[in-house]
Amino acid sequence: MPPRRVSRPRRYLVCEPRYYDVQYAINPWMREDGEVDHDLARAQWKTLVSTYLDLGHTVEQVQPEPGLVDMVFAANSALVLGGRVLGSRFHAPQRRPEEAAYETWFKGAGFEVYRPESVCEGEGDLVPAGGFVLAGTGFRTTPTAHREVQEFFGVPVVGLQLVDPYFYHLDTALFVLDDGGADRPAHIAYHPEAFSPGSREVLARMFPDALIATREDAMAFGLNSVSDGRNVLVAPQAEGLIGRLEAHGYVPVPVDLSEFHKSGGGIKCCTQEIRA
Repeated sequence: MPPRRVSRPRRYLVCEPRYYDVQYAINPWMREDGEVDHDLARAQWKTLVSTYLDLGHTVEQVQPEPGLVDMVFAANSALVLGGRVLGSRFHAPQRRPEEAAYETWFKGAGFEVYRPESVCEGEGDLVPAGGFVLAGTGFRTTPTAHREVQEFFGVPVVGLQLVDPYFYHLDTALFVLDDGGADRPAHIAYHPEAFSPGSREVLARMFPDALIATREDAMAFGLNSVSDGRNVLVAPQAEGLIGRLEAHGYVPVPVDLSEFHKSGGGIKCCTQEIRA
């Protein structure tokens, strides 16, 4: 019988997709000639926000800025841990103006913001789990940024090498189901083939009870999910993963963000968690 899962209230930061579009290609999902259904994108995003609120979470919004078509992907803006904010330094020049926009919001909310010297794309590649920060590299965030993260937060950082360009950010290949605590270890889900052999071994040693996702689940953005410890907001297209979540005692909450898949993003990409 699966353990009883317990949700914990979260604080999320999101950005309305007022200017969302696909105007350039910086990952394999993006097509410069791709068309976005803007009305559908806005409706899907509103459903995401209302779902968080219905589950009892706090949702705050940063105002979108004209021309910043990827600003909706709030997770890439920072890592917030213990009330401290490490901002982003984007790899793609098209996204670099987002850095100042999000820094302004965080400062206005009373946070100090550290700007990394190396390429570092926030929660896209930095995932707190069980007292560690799992840190992706290979396509965006650099290993030198991992060292900055460890020095800034004083938390052990575990570097993980991504090898499949379709999973260019860590949050497309792995997410945390349960943060863990004094009485239980952290619980994660991930797709092993997204990682180098050595990184797969590290994950297997650290998380022997992890939920393993297939490539089909991962390509459906099933791992770009958000869990509050019990409820898991997940892409409805990841049908196999949804079944495994239920078998492990979680409550899948399907939220369709298919219009955002056109930019290589999903539920987690649109969601920045503010950890006090």
